[in-house]
Amino acid sequence: MSATHLAGGRSAMGAKEVGVAYDLLIKNGRIIDGSGMPSFNGDVGVKDGRIVEIGKLTGPATKTIDAGGLAVSPGFIDNHCHFDAQVSWDPLCTFSPYHGVTTLVFGNCSLSLAPVRPGDEEILLQMLSRVEAISLDILKANVKWGWNTTAEYLRALDGNLGVNVGSLMGHSAIRRYVMGEHSQERAIATADEMEAMKQVVRDGLAAGALGISYGRNPRHFDERGKPVPAAIAPVEELYELTSVLGEMGTGVIQSGSSEILELEEGYCSKLAEISGRPVVYNQIVHRYSAPDRWKDHIAHLERMGKQGLRAHPVINPRSTRVRFTMKNAQLFDGLPTWRPLMAASHEEKMLAFRDPEVRKQMHIEGIQGVGISDENWSRRWDKMVVAETFLEKNRSLIGKSVEEFAQEQGMDILDAFLDLVLEEDLETAFDITQVGGDVEAMAEMLRNPYTVIGLSDSGAHLVFNANYGYCTLFLSLWVRERGIMSLEEAVRKLTFMQASLLGMPDRGLLRPGFAADIVIFDPDTVAPLPQELVSDLPGGASRIQELATGIQCTVVNGEVLIENGKHTGALPGQVIRNSYAQANGY
Repeated sequence: MSATHLAGGRSAMGAKEVGVAYDLLIKNGRIIDGSGMPSFNGDVGVKDGRIVEIGKLTGPATKTIDAGGLAVSPGFIDNHCHFDAQVSWDPLCTFSPYHGVTTLVFGNCSLSLAPVRPGDEEILLQMLSRVEAISLDILKANVKWGWNTTAEYLRALDGNLGVNVGSLMGHSAIRRYVMGEHSQERAIATADEMEAMKQVVRDGLAAGALGISYGRNPRHFDERGKPVPAAIAPVEELYELTSVLGEMGTGVIQSGSSEILELEEGYCSKLAEISGRPVVYNQIVHRYSAPDRWKDHIAHLERMGKQGLRAHPVINPRSTRVRFTMKNAQLFDGLPTWRPLMAASHEEKMLAFRDPEVRKQMHIEGIQGVGISDENWSRRWDKMVVAETFLEKNRSLIGKSVEEFAQEQGMDILDAFLDLVLEEDLETAFDITQVGGDVEAMAEMLRNPYTVIGLSDSGAHLVFNANYGYCTLFLSLWVRERGIMSLEEAVRKLTFMQASLLGMPDRGLLRPGFAADIVIFDPDTVAPLPQELVSDLPGGASRIQELATGIQCTVVNGEVLIENGKHTGALPGQVIRNSYAQANGY
């Protein structure tokens, strides 16, 4: 690994100085500028948080980094995470910057913490807690409310950030702000309510929100068992709100759970057509429950692209391996008998799982699939593996699928599964892969020019999965090992493509005048490290940690944030506001 050192004054060679003092000078790197053009050898000079020169530079610098043998690229931009609450006590949004991420976008899937009407704060936390599997107790104890509007929320974030953050306005928050409890009970908004919601969107965009997010998942509920507001709103309401982005000429639209709606109704493409703005939606995947649909999706993207519509599905380069216990498993929320049990108390679960009549109905839905059309549950018990056991006597089951150990015991799959979790007081941890498991399909989807790499979901599902390292996984597994595209194209998809779609005009490229968000990494070794459970959340609560190797430095706005895997203590992050707000001096 190349050494990092401080330097001042003239270079050792005594070369003529260029007449500018650099705060940071990165020397001898392989410059991958984010455009997709061929890389080249050179230096990057930074002053006052901006890139000022790229080439062969010899001027004086406060700090010089020798990047010999390393790649120097724009910082990676994570388009889909849920740090809305965590950022208030964790300005680094760990563990994302350890993987070279310099900018994060939250407020996805209709869920944001602003706008919020006084007295509704806990309702928004309940939605975030239930949908994104974040402890409600941690949220209630650590989110220090001091805002109602989106403008006030963005101002509250300013001044204590390690990474850059941008926020979308969540449709559920907007609807709740205007309609109150009716937002979760009544599908149709009145004309006055509709206009009030549109004005909230205008105000939020004027303050710098990056756009609006929608969530179409009927399985998203708050802790009270009520659907989140966005889940019951008709698409006509979404189209109406979307028109505001076109009216103001700014913002991006993020839409969750939209794959089928887009393929069957052209929903996301219509959002793009109405607004003239980019739409980034969840998601394009290979599903074991519908193994050929991704091919239809690719063909659909080609057709929409030829019409000039900017509707782009997101793809995570990691197969979706979800860890869960039966204490709070969202995996089964599409099964009518299972869903209320997952929201029940511990004692109620234990009683129900022992009841033969309940088991009979669970078997019909979960094993036979009778009357179930939920594609989020594949019924692939051969893909559900025991990850951790609570009792020493059951350790031999680790690594075995539920189907496998049921066969070994000569038992029905559901009975074997429930007997184990009951014996271990619901503490057994399972891993299941339902989507993204086909290598050739994943490679083709990642290469497609219309797909957007991302969907880390970082900050959510803290004890079930960790995707902080989707960038380093992409660069290692798919680019270095499998060679599906050039390193230059891979960096473009992680940087400039993201900035372009998300409306960040001075990010995503290494160019003079651009913000100095930079990652220095070793293409030969960059990779995510093995995940492990740590207890570093407030109050000692647990989450899955994922760090990286091969990332030498993560630089945010010209200051080194992470160096050789350690936080430097700097907090150089900024709130990223949309182009409209920037142009109007917000």
